[in-house]
Amino acid sequence: MSDGWQWTAGTGTDAAPYFRVFNPALQGKKFAPKGAYVHRWVPELARVPDKFIHQPWKMPHDKQQKAGCVIGQDYPAPIVDHAWARERTLSAYAQAREGR
Repeated sequence: MSDGWQWTAGTGTDAAPYFRVFNPALQGKKFAPKGAYVHRWVPELARVPDKFIHQPWKMPHDKQQKAGCVIGQDYPAPIVDHAWARERTLSAYAQAREGR
């Protein structure tokens, strides 16, 4: 059985170096900058401006209200700070490589 779908989704094990940490927001910005899929299939984000579609929590509050997408009310706030989690993961990988 092929695990190609996991590679495509960015969820499988990866032969790339250990420091590759998948970032869904950056992937969205890179490969779907206008967020057409998100606009269509996530109704809470349908009216969010393209600039914020992949990180709506970065939208100023007045724009959230205008888009009908107040973070924490109409759409959940992030549960993980990606930058912090990435650094924590890289640190754990480095320690494991050193045999700690």
